[in-house]
Amino acid sequence: MTPRDEPDPNDRPPGGRWSDLDRPPLDAASLRRSLVREGGLWSSLDVVPVTGSTNTDLADRAAGLAEGAVLVAEEQRAGRGRLDRTWTAPPRSGLIVSVLLRPAEVPLERWGWLPLLTGVAVATGLSRTAGVDTALKWPNDLLVTVDGEERKAGGILAERAGPDGVVIGVGINVSLRADELPVPTAGSLALAGAVTTDRDPLLRAVLRSLEHWYGTWRAAGGDPAVSGLHDTYAAGCATLGRTVRAELPGDRSLVGEAVAVDGDGRLVLATAEGVQQPVGAGDIVHLRPV
Repeated sequence: MTPRDEPDPNDRPPGGRWSDLDRPPLDAASLRRSLVREGGLWSSLDVVPVTGSTNTDLADRAAGLAEGAVLVAEEQRAGRGRLDRTWTAPPRSGLIVSVLLRPAEVPLERWGWLPLLTGVAVATGLSRTAGVDTALKWPNDLLVTVDGEERKAGGILAERAGPDGVVIGVGINVSLRADELPVPTAGSLALAGAVTTDRDPLLRAVLRSLEHWYGTWRAAGGDPAVSGLHDTYAAGCATLGRTVRAELPGDRSLVGEAVAVDGDGRLVLATAEGVQQPVGAGDIVHLRPV
């Protein structure tokens, strides 16, 4: 870098690339060198400064992309979670990434495991790199502990992209401070005591973990038992063993103890009437701690 290119916060507009030196931009070239390789899953990796939604952008371009395309945004202004909830955070305070997968070898009925697989991969990668104890809330929330309380620090959204593709988006709060949290029940890796909030190694760890789990699952034909995904997910799922309320489509709700995740990735609730009811879609509210 020449002297004329030195980043000077006083010469940059608010919100610019170097507006928060505690939150440096991702190094796209370095990420590509470490992740995009012949024979690997990741075929391309792009980092954009701002977008509406990485999932939408990647889905719109999916027809012209190979499997393993990765899109990362430093800021997302129209991010979507499940049930059309919004996901926003200050620039460069989190990881916002979407990937394109084409699991052609896997029967379509097993594709429902992809959000759960991604949860396992993200939790594993972050635990190893950030040193934060993470747990999964069915089906796709990442939980951390902040001041003794369970907080949501990340989420996953999977969407179809054409006849043979799936775009999976991951949003993770990395360095958000307490006064930046969107809601009181949110958390971040920093607030949970992470040993690092450097997003470059965190992103590499997440994508490498996802590559490993996706390859293992795909090689097993999507079988969650043979691939080890079922047992690993159950072991890290904070929902199991709790009394929960499932808020179901059509303004219905169901209360019961979460006793299992079945072979289709559905959450099985044991109700007070003695019935075991699988739940495949809906919002889960934890009513009782383990």
